[in-house]
Amino acid sequence: MIDIVPVRSAVLAGIFLAAGSLLGPLPAQAQIPTPDPTATPAPAPPAGSWTGTIEVGPGMELPLVLHVNPTEDGGWSATLDSPAQGATGIPVASTAWEDGVLTLEISAIGASYRGRLDDEGRIAGEFTQGGRPFSLVLERTEDPGLLLPRPQHPEPPFPYRVEEVRFENPVAGIQLAGTLTLPPGDGPWPAVVLVTGSGPQDRDETLLGHKPFLVIADHLTRAGIAVLRYDDRGVAESEGDFESGTTFDFAEDAAAAVAFLREHAGVDRNRVGIAGHSEGGLIAPLVATGHARAVVPAEAVAFVVLLAGPGEHGGAVLLQQAEAISRAMGMSDAGVDQLLAFQRNMQAILREEDDADVRRSALETLLEGVLEEMGPEARVEQGIPAGQEEAWVAAQLSMMGSPWFRTFLLHDPRPALEALEVPVLGLFGELDLQVLPEPNRLAMAEALDRAPTEDVTLLVLPGLNHLFQTAESGAPSEYASIEETFAPAALDAIRDWILARFGS
Repeated sequence: MIDIVPVRSAVLAGIFLAAGSLLGPLPAQAQIPTPDPTATPAPAPPAGSWTGTIEVGPGMELPLVLHVNPTEDGGWSATLDSPAQGATGIPVASTAWEDGVLTLEISAIGASYRGRLDDEGRIAGEFTQGGRPFSLVLERTEDPGLLLPRPQHPEPPFPYRVEEVRFENPVAGIQLAGTLTLPPGDGPWPAVVLVTGSGPQDRDETLLGHKPFLVIADHLTRAGIAVLRYDDRGVAESEGDFESGTTFDFAEDAAAAVAFLREHAGVDRNRVGIAGHSEGGLIAPLVATGHARAVVPAEAVAFVVLLAGPGEHGGAVLLQQAEAISRAMGMSDAGVDQLLAFQRNMQAILREEDDADVRRSALETLLEGVLEEMGPEARVEQGIPAGQEEAWVAAQLSMMGSPWFRTFLLHDPRPALEALEVPVLGLFGELDLQVLPEPNRLAMAEALDRAPTEDVTLLVLPGLNHLFQTAESGAPSEYASIEETFAPAALDAIRDWILARFGS
């Protein structure tokens, strides 16, 4: 599902898993064929497993597996899996089978499906979520398959201590929940807080079946570094409201994590740092330069690790990302030009207008103008289904009107970078299409040249994408299909850099 403005909480089509650090457009939606209502094959019981694929854009497919079982009262029940996203057993609230027509209501994800059995024994129909229809043809399978392999995910028993913890953000008045891993022995150990990228994410930064923060925590803790990872506010076991939060609110949460670590008996309070991924790379310098001083003083942060952290202001990052990902998805030059023109006009409104009501009115006028200028083919390329124009406009207004979006758009990371006094490690993926490595590394390097710190290491790691996976193109369409969760070279770079400065 593509939006002409950046989508905050989605990676790929993200129809089940609203997580990740994608700040750019999603792939264009394909045209949806309508099932032939005149087809009348002999109905057969639907019990068993069915598999099919949703095409969410050029070269981007999302496999689904449906499990249908008979109930004691003669009806049917079902669950849905999205193997690429690590989602299994999604409950289907209502399952009906009548005259060869299967109807599903999947309220847990706001979706539905209606399909008809054809002459070849397939069920051909339409999967709809959030008002967006997708063609989905289901075929019987004797081997529904397992989740895509994630061989780096560690399994217990672990050679270190694992503590489930809670800590308070006194400014927000909320408790955050997380997992602290501690090397064996008394310590005290150097420690690091892991801060997620954009969108509501759990402590493992789970997306598309990958758990990068689990992998990082395991790697560092085995090497003698304590690691705290936590659920974002309003996610999983953490309190609070995620949707009303901004980057600066999330910085206070990260500061609360630092404060908690500094008081833990197994941690050396003078060797606590922050490692932030993507938007987390904006948050870490804020905490280390005193933005969240009401929670913890700036001097409490001993070091900063920036993983694909932006070096340029949010508006520039969004424009760079929009163009790179759109071209990688095969969007036409005209489509890219139209997307970038919209982005620039939208950003100008958000920058220049302080009144929220006036902003909303101006943005609505802009969106309606965009729709009028688009022909049918252009609307399809931009992912706007026929008959869904009003819903599309409403979705864009909701996104652009969020406190987070305007804050991100206007935020310039350079003042915080220029104020850093502690050692800094910045890692970028050579193939990153979300936070492009060269413009952001260069901007970060220039800002850090003006900073008090004299210990700066900025590396562009070859062949890695935004998630620090070994990739072919770096396009988000590859994220789910890559078995590797976090490249060993990146893991070792983080470990070795921290130990060289703060190891025993």
